Amino acid sequence: MMLLSSSYSGGQFPGVSPLGTRPKRSTTVVPLPVVTRATAGGVRNNLEVVGNAGTLQGMDIDELRVIVRKQLQGVELSPSSYDTAWVAMVPVQGSRQSPCFPQCVEWILQNQQEDGSWGHSAGPSGEVNKDILLSTLACVLALNIWNVGQDHIRRGLSFIGRNFSVAIDGQCAAPVGFNITFSGMLRLAIGMGLKFPVMETDIDSIFRLREVEFERDAGGTASARKAFMAYVSEGLGREQDWDHVMAYQRKNGSLFNSPSTTAASAIHSCNDRALDYLVSLTSKLGGPVPAIYPDKVYSQLCMVDTLEKMGISSDFACDIRDILDMTYSCWMQDEEEIMLDMATCAKAFRLLRMHGYDVSSEGMARFAERSSFDDSIHAYLNDTKPLLELYKSSQVHFLEEDFILENIGSWSAKLLKQQLSFNKISKSLMPEVEYALKYPFYATVEVLEHKGNIERFNVNGFQRLKSGYCGSGADKEILALAVNKFHYAQSVYQQELRYLESWVAEFRLDELKFARVIPLQSLLSAVVPLFPCELSDARIAWSQNAILTAVVDDLFDGGGSMEEMLNLVALFDKWDDHGEIGFCSSNVEIMFNAVYNTTKRIGAKAALVQKRCVIDHIAEQWQVMVRAMLTEAEWAAGKHIPATMGEYMSVAEPSFALGPIVPVSAYLLGEELPEEAVRSPEYGRLLGLASAVGRLLNDVMTYEKEMGTGKLNSVVLLQPLAAGGAASRGGGGAPAPAPASVEAARAEVRRAIQASWRDLHGLVFGSGGGSSSSIIPRPCREVFWHTGKVASVFYQEGDGYARKAMRSMANAVILEPLHLQE
Repeated sequence: MMLLSSSYSGGQFPGVSPLGTRPKRSTTVVPLPVVTRATAGGVRNNLEVVGNAGTLQGMDIDELRVIVRKQLQGVELSPSSYDTAWVAMVPVQGSRQSPCFPQCVEWILQNQQEDGSWGHSAGPSGEVNKDILLSTLACVLALNIWNVGQDHIRRGLSFIGRNFSVAIDGQCAAPVGFNITFSGMLRLAIGMGLKFPVMETDIDSIFRLREVEFERDAGGTASARKAFMAYVSEGLGREQDWDHVMAYQRKNGSLFNSPSTTAASAIHSCNDRALDYLVSLTSKLGGPVPAIYPDKVYSQLCMVDTLEKMGISSDFACDIRDILDMTYSCWMQDEEEIMLDMATCAKAFRLLRMHGYDVSSEGMARFAERSSFDDSIHAYLNDTKPLLELYKSSQVHFLEEDFILENIGSWSAKLLKQQLSFNKISKSLMPEVEYALKYPFYATVEVLEHKGNIERFNVNGFQRLKSGYCGSGADKEILALAVNKFHYAQSVYQQELRYLESWVAEFRLDELKFARVIPLQSLLSAVVPLFPCELSDARIAWSQNAILTAVVDDLFDGGGSMEEMLNLVALFDKWDDHGEIGFCSSNVEIMFNAVYNTTKRIGAKAALVQKRCVIDHIAEQWQVMVRAMLTEAEWAAGKHIPATMGEYMSVAEPSFALGPIVPVSAYLLGEELPEEAVRSPEYGRLLGLASAVGRLLNDVMTYEKEMGTGKLNSVVLLQPLAAGGAASRGGGGAPAPAPASVEAARAEVRRAIQASWRDLHGLVFGSGGGSSSSIIPRPCREVFWHTGKVASVFYQEGDGYARKAMRSMANAVILEPLHLQE
């Protein structure tokens, strides 16, 4: 009984190579005939997409990559009309008669829209929103202060008047602190004598909203409220305690890295460091300024995260490595841009660790307690994104007792669940939060995540600060690349599925009536750890050996006689000399011939990659597995109970059947695996940990079924003896153990699973396995990590073989087309 036996099979393409060929990949977008109405389609030479990326028709894939790469290398921040206006209001020190930053004033004059507005629309239809009103009012104020652009001012006031109803519409999305910043500027404008073509009752409504905001019982503590009020200080003006505000000043002279807040402090407190920040900012960026600066690290990390979520990060591997190298340098130097921002710090920690950088969880210590969130602006705003980032980062831990990450995981999960229960999470973010809470990061299917992320991707997404803050600037290109890559991958998977079905028929495996032969789910089991298209050979080998191990397992698990079991073990021991043994039944003959001949084909292909013969090692994996399965069968027949968990696991790990699957596929990853690597203790440890995770997950989830049939199981083994003594563990009508003892045993097994997960993660990604001293290439190590993920996915609820959910997942990944947003 194995993890993989439930859902795996194998196959190969016919063709010139021992394992077969795979479709050639064009440098242009391939045709996508299976795409439904709401997905992306294509023609052979040019990109043609509908939905969110529909404006990119006719572009070549390489052109799209150039655009994405350019944005990734130097994320271009969108100019913020609102923040630029506030910087434009700053006077020269010692004189209130001229602007300190005339280039900002000039930019405002040059960038008014035809309708009289400034700012970005928040959607493809270009509708008026609160951010545009806010930005327009700020720009009008800036021009009026310096008595320039009277026509611009007139047109701006007219635009505000025509659209004033938007400002008081509670259903319209609003920038952070809008009721304070807009009303504060409105009061300032009225004090300057500016006339708005609106009813006085509407202006009164704005001021009432301001008072409501002051009285509102928002999230977080009093400290969170103080931080929020400091963040929107420009809306308070002379009402603000500017000495208190300056407590939030950073080393770079800014307040919250916000140009608008910092500009207001320069106006009201004449702070030299604030002015130095603005001088540095404008000298680097020219005329306009962004909504937040510096923001390069966070923006680049967000883009890296997006590329990974969309399944196209491998196309930008070198660029991502450069970004993470830079981020690691910033982390080691404890730079404020990373360490003071909750979301940036958490995202950097997670990405660095998952990419093998040696970063200590001590860098996350400032977020170990819930108060770090409760006292922040994020809590006041019920901001879910940094909370979600913290939760995700908490799962990337190597040590059994990492109290920092454990604490973060505990309180962040609790708060996320509270936000879900009180419906405080936006619709766009809710699926990601629900998914993260339901599935630990070691129990996810990347390719299925990619599909969901592609289908939900919003190319018009805004990150809302005090003014609209656009996404990466290459969202449409990212979506187009992801759609094309997913469809190409799906076409490859579908060809592999067709070959698997023909392979099963070729070796007559469908004639084994006792055996599970399920090509679709078998292919899914290979796609989970080996989803990149270029790993087709490894994926085929995995699938073939997975179905073969399932068939053999079914023979030892009640599908065959003891004579057949012994005959099969003898055949594997003889291997090339199996003719000396002979077959005791047609079932044994079918099974052994399928294993032997398929292994020969795989071995020939692997020899081309490894530049040596690996058949002996593959044969050894089969021999170890069948001996373990025979031992389990003999234990069951003799009602033997292992004396210790060690004795049980020494047999249970190899009988889980990863040996003939994972090491064999690792030979086909394109990396050389020398003999000393596959014989090393490290390699054995990787295989053992992955097997332990799978075996114990299987035991926890299939305990009741196996208890009823008298099969041995770690949960059974760990239960205190019930009234019936040792026999009570073996089924056969013996008294059932008490429920409390069952749950205690399950809890102990789950702890063992978590320990194995941590050890495996550390060996693959941590300093122990991630160092250059390892003789096992990282791609090979990662296969063992993903193998454990297969187990977690297949045994989330019970025996993966029996669950309809696995077929549904396989259909979604391999057969069903994308359904993009229109």
